[in-house]
Amino acid sequence: MTEQPFGIDFGGTGIKGAPVDLDAGEFAGERVRIRTPEKSTPDNVRDVFVDLLAQFPDCKGAVGVTVPGVVRHGVVYSAANIDKSWVGTDADKLLTEATGREVHVVNDADAAGLAEVRYGAARGRSGLVIVTTLGTGIGSAMVHDGVLVPNSELGHLQVDGHDAESRAANSAREREGLSWEHWANRLTRYYRTLEMLFSPELFVVGGGVSKESEEFLPLLDLDTEIVPATLRNKAGVVGAALYASEGGG
Repeated sequence: MTEQPFGIDFGGTGIKGAPVDLDAGEFAGERVRIRTPEKSTPDNVRDVFVDLLAQFPDCKGAVGVTVPGVVRHGVVYSAANIDKSWVGTDADKLLTEATGREVHVVNDADAAGLAEVRYGAARGRSGLVIVTTLGTGIGSAMVHDGVLVPNSELGHLQVDGHDAESRAANSAREREGLSWEHWANRLTRYYRTLEMLFSPELFVVGGGVSKESEEFLPLLDLDTEIVPATLRNKAGVVGAALYASEGGG
């Protein structure tokens, strides 16, 4: 038996899970991926989690679960890309009772941010770090001296009269066929707004497009250092396990 925590990254299309070695910030076993049920209600997803954990009978540590939505004290308050019946659900209680394990639920971008600060691109950095994920929308995590400021939702800031992610997310670049230069101009406006509001020490950029960071990060005109994320698709699982191991929020 091992007391290593288990991380589950719950998204609109897939549910990924693995035990995590918190000393190394790496998976301690093979990651398993299960397709998210077409009707992703709390009861349906709960059953998937039970089956997933049963595949790791020797892992008995706390379980962390990411959710694509706002989470406060284990209760889900918004539901992006999952069934709307999650809203108002005490997910910590539901999943703890179903699995017989200590379960802590966290916003997906917040989990990724914690992982990047502890193990990734922001490791060893003090002050305020803002981690953003550029994908269908813009996810965000604010971590100050290693402490998470949860549910920042900075992708929904109003920039030039628009919801920021509607113009600066990677989906906007793809939808509108923007050149890297044109998209970089929009990103510069977005990150300058974050600079003005928060004066961070560092920006970390995640999401699938971060693999192509050399195409657009050098084009940004900012005062703040900005770097690509390093954990990429591991960040959610690792961050969830880390969050759970520290007792959640």
